[in-house]
Amino acid sequence: MFIQTESTPNPATLKFLPGQTVLDMGTADFPTAEGASASPLATRLFGVNGVKGVFFGHDFVTVTKDDATDWDHLKPALLGAIMEHFQSGDPVMSGDAQAPSGHADHDGEDGEIVGQIKELLDSRVRPAVAQDGGDITFHGFDRGVVYLHMQGACAGCPSSTLTLKMGIENLLRHYIPEVTEVRPVAV
Repeated sequence: MFIQTESTPNPATLKFLPGQTVLDMGTADFPTAEGASASPLATRLFGVNGVKGVFFGHDFVTVTKDDATDWDHLKPALLGAIMEHFQSGDPVMSGDAQAPSGHADHDGEDGEIVGQIKELLDSRVRPAVAQDGGDITFHGFDRGVVYLHMQGACAGCPSSTLTLKMGIENLLRHYIPEVTEVRPVAV
């Protein structure tokens, strides 16, 4: 098994490509070790000293490290943990646990606008940020303000504010005049 790695715009996050499917659909975000019990792979990765967050996409794993740990020391241990996991035959998500992420539901009079926002996020934004090892999901819409949740490499990335304001906000405002602003939320 050969696992490729790619840097991300977030210097604290590295993307691992195991060459096979990680999740059949959706994404899974584990910003802390406490929430990793639904995934044997996430649990294994949090067992490596210095791991601060784990995120799964369709064919990749991103790992966020703490500030005190150097990638030169952490990367070999993570490569070993990922390889051991996939060779063990254990599932990525345990039992009937589902990938816990996706867009939030929205009930109300703005349903048509929210549908357009989600469509633009799914067709234009999410594929681009997945290339960087992250995801951005819809969290809410209120009086022209779109609230988005950033995950994986996007969470805590130094360029995430610029991505939100100059990229996503401009895109949504261009196609949906009712959108006036985009703000991040922490879930």
